[in-house]
Amino acid sequence: MTYKTSIGLNENIVGILCYLGFWMTGVLFLFIEKENKFVRFHAIQSAMVFMILTAIVFLVAWIPYVGWLLADFGGFFSLFIWLSFMFIAWRGSKVKVPVIGKIAYNYVYK
Repeated sequence: MTYKTSIGLNENIVGILCYLGFWMTGVLFLFIEKENKFVRFHAIQSAMVFMILTAIVFLVAWIPYVGWLLADFGGFFSLFIWLSFMFIAWRGSKVKVPVIGKIAYNYVYK
């Protein structure tokens, strides 16, 4: 059973949209959606996970000689995580990333 959100879409669709623009749409939907806890969880998790991954990939790219190669692998890993999270949100599930997912869950549900 899917529930409506404050913008009128099903929560699964808005959960996907939280991940669509990496951390930027996570932050955006955190401000837009005030009531739906499913969407808020995915918005917080998206913002936190992809802000950290973006910073790591950016910093690794500055390593001399091999940084660009390592950053490419980090980018492919981020793409895999991005697609996985969108599929999980589409199914209506919540998968908590070990530390960040627990923080997001506690912020929303407690």
